[in-house]
Amino acid sequence: MEDDLEDATIDLSDFYAVVPAGGAGTRLWPLSRSDRPKFLLDLAGRGRTLIQSTWDRLLPLSTAERTLVVTGRSHVDAVREQLPDLRGDNVLAEPSRRESAAAIGLAAAVLVRRNPDAVIGSFAADQIISGRDDFEGSVEEAVVTARRGFVVTIGIAPSHPATAFGYIRLGKRLRLQGAPNARRVLQFKEKPDARTAAAYLSTGDYRWNGGMFVARADVLLELLSVHAPALHAGLQRIADAWDTPQRDAVLEEQWDALPAIAIDHAVAEPAAEEGRVAVVPATFGWDDVGDFSSLAELLPADVGRPHVLGDPDLVVTEGVAGGLVVPGNGRIVALLGVDDIVVVDTPDALLVTTRARSQEVKKLVSRLEEAGLHVT
Repeated sequence: MEDDLEDATIDLSDFYAVVPAGGAGTRLWPLSRSDRPKFLLDLAGRGRTLIQSTWDRLLPLSTAERTLVVTGRSHVDAVREQLPDLRGDNVLAEPSRRESAAAIGLAAAVLVRRNPDAVIGSFAADQIISGRDDFEGSVEEAVVTARRGFVVTIGIAPSHPATAFGYIRLGKRLRLQGAPNARRVLQFKEKPDARTAAAYLSTGDYRWNGGMFVARADVLLELLSVHAPALHAGLQRIADAWDTPQRDAVLEEQWDALPAIAIDHAVAEPAAEEGRVAVVPATFGWDDVGDFSSLAELLPADVGRPHVLGDPDLVVTEGVAGGLVVPGNGRIVALLGVDDIVVVDTPDALLVTTRARSQEVKKLVSRLEEAGLHVT
């Protein structure tokens, strides 16, 4: 008999939210720095930083007791300051950056020892999401699907043929009770060129890969053991010592030897080929704030004026349309007859570019580092 697909109350008592909080956000330099990355900033001008907004969004699903943050050692104090209700033993500090598979895998290895039935959901600390009810409904469906042994991703409805995101090709519906929208993933696609992205959108069979994954912790570790055995072995040694006096010594010994690989490549892509990955197509609004152009879209602007992050009284314009100004140095920024310009003024650096070239800011950061200039 076919499963009843009607919604029911979803028990989330075994669900743990994991928030990877890392990276330097180089496309948002000089606003975002390695010691003050974008997840610690209020980029939407709403009075809450990105990681605080992520915490607010996840709390109804996981509670403070079941929310973990994985972050670099240099950011631990700032994270604890911004999230005062985060439990001390729910902060997992990385000695160095080893990409998302190590961060999420460490959380899974630690949590499975606390609760063998744990279902974990990984949600980046630096994304902006609108439509809370839709978000919560998508996560609940993902948890139901993950309990069946799938690795589940939440697919973002594409609003335009973006070339900056990976894509997910949708398969048939799984027809699971409590997860009426869950479907198999046929394939993960790398970031396409503009023509390919437009072709994807025309079919209606693709979603953006927003990097949100939900899975049983034991299933994730099993897949790591098969597809990334060296990473799995190192994480198991670290997790075995996590709640012992030997934690720091084992962490120092093992961490830097772990392969640096994204969870997509380590688990999701090979598991999809085995039919073990599902997707819940989402309807909520999503933005990864990947550059200054996307940041501008999040901020209000009067007609004939640029978007402003900060004090609008410090921005004086004449004959200017579009663009973004960040007056972060306390001085006036005056613009005359320039459209779609980006000006980011900070106490130690000034960036001037255009929205069209904002994806290339990280190239400037590389040039500055090569020149030996302090930029982070």
